[in-house]
Amino acid sequence: MKKTIPLLFIIFFSLTTQAITIRGVLVNHKQQPLPNQHIFLNNGVSSSTNQDGSFKIEQLLKGEYELKTEMGGQIVVLYVFHLDENKPEVNLGTITVHNNVQLKEAEVRDVSGVKTIERMPDVKDNVIYAGKKTEVVRLTTSTANLAQNNSRQIFAKVPGIHVWESDGSGVQMGIASRGLSPNRMWEFNTRQNGYDIAADPFGYPEAYYTPSVESLDRIEVIRGAASLQYGPQFGGVVNYIKKRSVSGKKIGVESMQTAGSNGLFSTFNAIGGNVGKFTYYANVNYRRSDGWRINNGYNTWNGFVNLGYQLTSKIHISAEYTRMDQLVQQPGGLTDSMFAISAQQSVRNRNWFKLIWNIAAINLDYQITSNHKLNIKAFGLSGKRNSIGFMSDINLPDLANASGDFGLRVIDKDAYDNYGVEVRHLYSYQIGKQKHALALGGRYYKGNTNRIQSRFGNRGASYDLATEQEALNRDIKFDAQNLAFFAENLFNITNRLSLTPGVRFEVLDNQAEGTLDAKSVDQTSSRSFALVGLGIQYKVSASTNLYANVSQCYRPVLFSDLSVATTDSINPDLKDGNGYNIDLGYRGALGKVLNFDVSAYYLYYGNRIGTYTVNGKNYRTNIGSSESKGVEAFAEFVPTAFLPTLKIGTIQLFASVAFIQAKYLTWNDPDATKNQKGKFVENAPQYIHRFGLTYRYKFFTTTFQYSMVGEAYADALNTEKANARATVGIIPAYQVADWSMSLQLLKKYQINAGINNVFNKHYFTRRAGGYPGPGLLPAEGRIWYIGIGVKI
Repeated sequence: MKKTIPLLFIIFFSLTTQAITIRGVLVNHKQQPLPNQHIFLNNGVSSSTNQDGSFKIEQLLKGEYELKTEMGGQIVVLYVFHLDENKPEVNLGTITVHNNVQLKEAEVRDVSGVKTIERMPDVKDNVIYAGKKTEVVRLTTSTANLAQNNSRQIFAKVPGIHVWESDGSGVQMGIASRGLSPNRMWEFNTRQNGYDIAADPFGYPEAYYTPSVESLDRIEVIRGAASLQYGPQFGGVVNYIKKRSVSGKKIGVESMQTAGSNGLFSTFNAIGGNVGKFTYYANVNYRRSDGWRINNGYNTWNGFVNLGYQLTSKIHISAEYTRMDQLVQQPGGLTDSMFAISAQQSVRNRNWFKLIWNIAAINLDYQITSNHKLNIKAFGLSGKRNSIGFMSDINLPDLANASGDFGLRVIDKDAYDNYGVEVRHLYSYQIGKQKHALALGGRYYKGNTNRIQSRFGNRGASYDLATEQEALNRDIKFDAQNLAFFAENLFNITNRLSLTPGVRFEVLDNQAEGTLDAKSVDQTSSRSFALVGLGIQYKVSASTNLYANVSQCYRPVLFSDLSVATTDSINPDLKDGNGYNIDLGYRGALGKVLNFDVSAYYLYYGNRIGTYTVNGKNYRTNIGSSESKGVEAFAEFVPTAFLPTLKIGTIQLFASVAFIQAKYLTWNDPDATKNQKGKFVENAPQYIHRFGLTYRYKFFTTTFQYSMVGEAYADALNTEKANARATVGIIPAYQVADWSMSLQLLKKYQINAGINNVFNKHYFTRRAGGYPGPGLLPAEGRIWYIGIGVKI
């Protein structure tokens, strides 16, 4: 009986709270109505304008609000206002969205403080986010090292993000959370503008492609609860949202030129605008460097084009194309003793890695009626991943023989071709005084991966895929076909309390066929499964809410599980992984003083796939199950908000704290001498903390950030001492500091500068067994950069 009293109190309080209604009209700079324009408030409530541009939002609580919309791919704050229970209805009048979106955004944001981290509204882009843990990293107001895609800075305010810092080029991000593997983000569903960009999310989910961060407006991160709307991955979804506008005028130009340590040069250039109903945007980014380590240079090109057309007042269609071309010289790993002598050394000068990525997409938005919205995305990817190098153990240097000849190199060539269609429909309906939303969708996906490997590559030193012998060690094709249906319903029980149940049904077929060491391979698997989840959200005030969510997840057997190394054997009864995420938290803002999100989580991961040794041979099977539990907390405090009359600028302090306990619950190895039950999950540090201070005065901004990451094990058996190959052993705890600044001049010009790893700490975050190692992979030491840009 005692347990029911708080629940009854909440329900009673919800039912007796007086609700407030707001009205208004949205028009453009010509005072013409903006019909079917999606709008949302900072407390998550969203709506759309009618044909005459008018809107009405009901059932609001008293407090401070920001009214926002999205124009040209950018979030714009339209109006800041206060609601009082003494006025049950407030008319905001006519609100003009100015032609120059970016100027309007800057003007309004000066009122409420600059925000680099936000949260998704309850409903957006036909997807329901109420009751889910979400973060939106705002990059247009960030002072991080965007020219090199510095993940440590970019995701600083997303608590619990673990970064593998083994790729100095910044093109291949490796991030994870909650004890999952950061290996090229394969536990996340990675998307750009809402569609898949990984090699194959159900066959080979490596995120080889990462957009140029300078080309992004924001990054949306939804944790494991995204499994119902986006896909069954344990990590959730990372959605890169591209800039699609320079200004609202006919033509706008943006350019940023950056130089820095180790011969760094980056040039980012964009052009965009709108002519009548037609919009266009294009950018190109070239980046090169000699690398911090020896034998570590890179060249990368990134390009993006988006064309849009407002077919009718209800239908908008757009097409876009992305291209990436990257060549990296890989310095290989080091042994622990080599790292202690010099972290910058390398005994590999013939290892190369090349990526070519092509992505095309068509997007259709159709506002069928005021209550029905339809979105259709068709997308396709054609990509290549090629590598050549000497991949023997790192304690076997790549040296010439007595005759001066180098040994043969290993060639790997992957080709990825896939396409898909995703349909989302949002139905808004009202029962009594409360509005509800039903999000329905379906998806069809077809992927093909073709891998060719030869151990008889040439003896040269450059990037050259010619072979001395034609014999192939591996020639395998992997096909994945996926059909999915999903639905979630947002029930607003009261103006404070909402429930969001959901379900996802998947049908997945995989086939691997070809040759492996002259042996024929022909494996197929077909399965269907359903995932369910429930989200709960309670608005404590106009700007804070309690949230809870439980959602099931799934990890199918992948190409990398079936395509084993030549000396490995595989369990013919390999099973898919499954489990669930649970979140419970409190988040929001207290005026202009505090922005926060504090939550606890639990992740269960059953049938984890891994490798252990049986009779001297590696055996790949479901090694056991694990659990991850802990706390993720973020807080940003603005002490200068207490002193609004003093013209001393703005001081923002933030802390992003995560405690992680990831351990194995069961162990399937029949060899009891190697029982990992109760041991820590590999690559899972027990804490990830980041702290920072930002000072803003007029057109000047500077940020100092300090990161602290705990130690982790490189293998599931928690081996303490590193082996001779440096592939297992402790990954020590480390601390690293970063400084950055930005200065705007004459509203058009900008200067960015900074120092990463200010105190030149030598550390590593990863021990690799294969590419791009083997061995431990050092993170970069101290580097500096300076950039000069213009926006017209």
